[in-house]
Amino acid sequence: MTNEKKQELDALCLKFRRKLIETLHSIQTGHPGGSLSVCEILTTLYFNEANISPENIEDRSRDKIVLCKGHAAPMLYLNLAEKGFFPMEEMKTLRQIDSRLQGHPCSKDTPGVEVSTGPLGLGYPIALGMALSDMQDQVDAYTYAVLGDGEINEGVVWETCMNAAKFKTDRLITILDWNGVQLDGTTDDVMPMGDVELKFKAFGYNTIVCDGHDVAAISAAVACAKSVKGIPSIILAKTVKGKGISFMEGKNTWHGAPVKDEHYETAMKELGGAQ
Repeated sequence: MTNEKKQELDALCLKFRRKLIETLHSIQTGHPGGSLSVCEILTTLYFNEANISPENIEDRSRDKIVLCKGHAAPMLYLNLAEKGFFPMEEMKTLRQIDSRLQGHPCSKDTPGVEVSTGPLGLGYPIALGMALSDMQDQVDAYTYAVLGDGEINEGVVWETCMNAAKFKTDRLITILDWNGVQLDGTTDDVMPMGDVELKFKAFGYNTIVCDGHDVAAISAAVACAKSVKGIPSIILAKTVKGKGISFMEGKNTWHGAPVKDEHYETAMKELGGAQ
């Protein structure tokens, strides 16, 4: 990745963080913590890695991005709006009655959303099915699945891993938003998973660890995943829940808490003000 591209993506991420806080403050609902942690991951995929746009969304050969951790929908919507799938102004309607931008992604109503997700674990086997279908039909495309680490408590995730390995699904690239925090506490407190990288290796995956807030590192990890043939890859992207806002960072209480006036002022000051 060139330095110019890195600066462009970093600027987009800052823009998205500011817009996220503005939006969640205005509607007094939503999920700030996990949206902030996945910011660089989604932005790198949509604006540097994946071949997907409003112009090719009906093209079978497009890449697919599945946000399995559906509660981070606000950050997904910001990326989709910036790509031109719908007007950025529509973010004002997030989680409102009759809005296309529901609290969790809905493929029926929202342009650019590949899979309706919300129940954790639901999106991953669907992403695998998409990748397998493309491989079966020799479609030159990748499917990217973004998981949360609370989500890997779900058994269906590991059933999906077994199938991905069995069918040598190298066109499925999984990214774990590895922030160590879930709704009710740290992942170690809620459901200790032990050595997560070793677990995925044991299930037949190629594993890559990277800084999940470094767009260049994420891009390099994707390139590494694409270079490995015959087995699925997972990028374990080390992130911070609530990244970019000091009082949110690493706090499970900001999984789904409303952004009050006093929070808004402090957060926007730390992010450099409204844009």
